[in-house]
Amino acid sequence: MSDDGSERDLADWVDREIFGPNGRMAVQTESHGGHALVAEFTNETWGTMRTAWRFTVDGGKIRRFETGQA
Repeated sequence: MSDDGSERDLADWVDREIFGPNGRMAVQTESHGGHALVAEFTNETWGTMRTAWRFTVDGGKIRRFETGQA
């Protein structure tokens, strides 16, 4: 996965950005069959920001995602 163009370790990133600081998102728009989102992402570390998410799906499973400020 990548965050703002930098490769990240998935397990470390989700603990630091989502699970530890109570991360959540409110999807604002979706495109490409749900493989691209713009969402308002909030956590206790960074507050609220508009983010873009792109998912690469293969065989019905997410193989990669990229996120960053929108």
